[in-house]
Amino acid sequence: MLTILTGSQFGDEGKGKVVDVLAPSYDIIARFQGGDNAGHTVKVGGRTFKLHTIPSGVLYDVRLLIGPGVVMNPRVLLEEFSQLEEGGVVVDGNKLGIDAKTSIIMPYHIVMDELAETRRRERIGTTKRGIAYAYMDKVSREEVQFADIVDKERLRRKLETILPAKRAYLEAMGADDEQLERAFDTEWLFEAGERLSCHITDVSREVNVALSQGKRVLAEGAQGTHLDIIHGTQKYVTSSSTIAGSACASLGVGPTMVDEVVGIVKAYITRVGEGPLPTEQHGDVGEHMQQVGGEYGTTTGRLRRCGWFDVPLLRKSIALNGYTSLVLTKLDVLGGLDPIKICTSYELDGTTLDYPPELTSDLARCTPVYEELEGWDEDISGARSFEELPSAARRYVERLEELLGVPIPIISTGPGREQTIQR
Repeated sequence: MLTILTGSQFGDEGKGKVVDVLAPSYDIIARFQGGDNAGHTVKVGGRTFKLHTIPSGVLYDVRLLIGPGVVMNPRVLLEEFSQLEEGGVVVDGNKLGIDAKTSIIMPYHIVMDELAETRRRERIGTTKRGIAYAYMDKVSREEVQFADIVDKERLRRKLETILPAKRAYLEAMGADDEQLERAFDTEWLFEAGERLSCHITDVSREVNVALSQGKRVLAEGAQGTHLDIIHGTQKYVTSSSTIAGSACASLGVGPTMVDEVVGIVKAYITRVGEGPLPTEQHGDVGEHMQQVGGEYGTTTGRLRRCGWFDVPLLRKSIALNGYTSLVLTKLDVLGGLDPIKICTSYELDGTTLDYPPELTSDLARCTPVYEELEGWDEDISGARSFEELPSAARRYVERLEELLGVPIPIISTGPGREQTIQR
């Protein structure tokens, strides 16, 4: 059985917690795209693990895979190993496999990213982790792959070929001496490759063999649907395809093998960085969502922009991903707000739209049309069944199901693993 799980908004929907909840039902959890620009937070037993590369099911006895559609910074991965080891979790070659073709985020990618963002007249809001430039090298066939760094002689030959052109490029971008020094600090890669060599694998082969044996595989995406490089709110997007179809291409498994597609959706909406957010709230409501929801980016620490639930954007997410079910997170954050609003459509140039316009510039001009529902004051973080929720909270969930036409069988009422309602 193959399940694909993606974020349905702009990322930060709570995928880390949801994967942690679902993990016991799966044999393999495979990350299929993105880099360490995405952060997944898992809270268990008073401990908080902030993961950027390792799939979120790391706390369970499951096989973890990083697919060739991912771009990986070995230094960040090794830092995650150390964080987990401090918590008593050892990640060895039996626990984690990394595809031989996974692209490596090199130091020069990070410096290029920094320089490019600084020079832009209109900022994108990149995390400056080198993600875009690593993907550019994949497309131009000038990448360093995981198979390269686990073989010292192979890595030396690759660097001798690549580095002169990268130096010329950085000098043309105006890199100073300090930036050039950081960009070409590559000696640590040899030791990192040696430490990580036990993790090399063929992810496509592993996944297909597991499925043929009747095992259960969960494909875990990073970021969110509307940050997709093709279908997102360009140019304010990430550098990979974040939608469900990307899982098949990136992991190397046929689409006929997919059984379920699960979308993670926050009970409101948030966005980090630039780009349109039609329902954004700047007053007391937005501040409530930020403070109560702890809306700070896992990777950057930046304050997230917050707004009411946006149904038109979710309709597009459902079309792009083909969701069979949704998981609703952070329902508890809406407690204390009355009324609670749901954006059911947009007004644009005198026309009512129930689906987002194609152009990002048009989306930025849309005015949300709201439906109001009764709020609740009760603390729902301790609710363990749907029936324990206040009637207004239940009605909110049911109304979303009516508007979206997709069931919501799982509801999160807090950051802890146990704060989950399964209907």
